[in-house]
Amino acid sequence: MRTLAITKRILKELLRDKRTLALMFLAPILIMWLMNVMFSANSDPNVNIATVNVSQTIRHNLNKVDGVSARQNTSLHHAKNELKENHVDAVIEYQKNNNRFNVTYANTDSGKTALTKQALKAAITGQTINTLSTGIHQLQSVIRVTNPNFSIPQENKKAPSISNHYQYGDADTGFFAKIVPILMGFFVFFFVFLISGMALLKERTSGTLNRLLTTPVKRSEIVFGYMLSYGIISILQSSIIVLATVWLLKVEVVGSLLNIIIISVLFALVALAFGILMSTLANSEFQMMQFIPLIVVPQVFFSGIIPLDSMASWVQYLGKILPLTYAGDALTQIIMDGKGLTSVGGDILALLIFLVVLLWLNIIGLRRYRKV
Repeated sequence: MRTLAITKRILKELLRDKRTLALMFLAPILIMWLMNVMFSANSDPNVNIATVNVSQTIRHNLNKVDGVSARQNTSLHHAKNELKENHVDAVIEYQKNNNRFNVTYANTDSGKTALTKQALKAAITGQTINTLSTGIHQLQSVIRVTNPNFSIPQENKKAPSISNHYQYGDADTGFFAKIVPILMGFFVFFFVFLISGMALLKERTSGTLNRLLTTPVKRSEIVFGYMLSYGIISILQSSIIVLATVWLLKVEVVGSLLNIIIISVLFALVALAFGILMSTLANSEFQMMQFIPLIVVPQVFFSGIIPLDSMASWVQYLGKILPLTYAGDALTQIIMDGKGLTSVGGDILALLIFLVVLLWLNIIGLRRYRKV
């Protein structure tokens, strides 16, 4: 009977807590729907190729491959600049004297690199078959109208060679290299969000925050005090995550390591403000834990780990409202392209806007605990 009484009391408490019930039943449905959106959408890579001194036949064969777009460039210098600025994914140059294709890949996406290699081989094979067929047809025509002993000078039918070069990494660089910068940002966000949210919630449940709110201290001073104290820990934590990722995983960093740490620290402050805000909304540690899939999981889906280029436009727009999208983009450009802070100024501005808005929401959120 006592067991039944305890069970009845707990069920009554759960039924009174509408927020907990919503998180328990609606959150899994939302996550499953997001997974269906991401994994049912077309994620085939789209490759843009700049060609220099490449025949029209090769370009035509390249464009016949699904997802490949090849166009002629006037100069190799112009094509290389487009590759550097991420306007194209590869540059193909044909050297007639050596009968060789020099191919330079951006290689920031191993899927696009593999597709380019396959498309070029298919294009060369198609040209070779077409050349042989044309030669045989011409030979048959000559034999029909001339002396059977007439010989035709043989052209060099040797297939051209391919020389591969990589702007980032090498031939062994896989898909993991592309998602490392985003994963780095994700782990910074996840651990800072979790620790800051749970720590502040503990102070609330223990009564420490309530006692502080009875003093004349302003709400903004409380928020900035928590941001400063936990911010120091977050700076150390994010720096350790960055250094461990780069050194232990042996990630090739083209840009400045200091710039990576700066972006990670800024993103950690955003995660800190996010964690504090969620802790003001949660009534218990259980609710705080339930907020994690709602806040963290969508950022994994829409931050760029899963390619969004070929998906519906509304799916791509979802990523614009998530801070990990901007942190991941900035870290990717610094690590893979060697960009400086000025080149990722748009991402930095977006993170600063997130930080300011979240700080303002935290100050407003404290009104539910003290009216001033």
